[in-house]
Amino acid sequence: MERHFDEELKDLKEKLLHMASLAEESIVKAVKSLVDREKELAEDVIQSDAAINFLEIEVDEICLKLLATRQPIANDLRFITSALKINSDLERIGDLSVNIAERTLELIKQPILKPLLDIPRMAQYAQKMVKDSLDAFVNREPNLARDVCRRDDEVDMLNDQIFRELLTYMIENPKTITRSVDLILVARHLERIADHATNIGEDVVFMVEGKTIKHHIEDQVRGTD
Repeated sequence: MERHFDEELKDLKEKLLHMASLAEESIVKAVKSLVDREKELAEDVIQSDAAINFLEIEVDEICLKLLATRQPIANDLRFITSALKINSDLERIGDLSVNIAERTLELIKQPILKPLLDIPRMAQYAQKMVKDSLDAFVNREPNLARDVCRRDDEVDMLNDQIFRELLTYMIENPKTITRSVDLILVARHLERIADHATNIGEDVVFMVEGKTIKHHIEDQVRGTD
């Protein structure tokens, strides 16, 4: 019985990691389609979202079945509940990549507004956060998970910088408003991807240590010591 339960947990982990690889690939393709102005690549991101959605349903069902039939405790319980939350974050990352691809399809119909420098850099940060948060999950590394959470501030600062720059474009030339808004939305989607990576990092710390670090609560507790 115990061996069968271990196999079920392994299957859950493998499906979650497969979903993660698809989500990471979607980020890369979505940003590449924007930078290289590749319509087919953007359309591929949109179409591939169905596979992520299917896996989300599958992982949800496995988690709920395990909770109902195995009544797990301690580490196993934290693993399954964390998997449920990570599953949701990965599905949202897939959706946000689709949103970027949809903005790309609009942007490539129009002349290039400006060379894209900060958005690809922001995408690299966000993608690395997603990768590292999942590595932390696989290897049960809470310190790496905490590092991912700290990096969210860098992405937030880049998002603010991009917004201010594009706002200047819109003020100086109203003809750039549509393209500027689309790029602002792309940056916003990348910022949200980083937020979901942060969520995964927080879930990993809870899974491994049983500690909640959401809302910087860990720092607040230290401040009261």
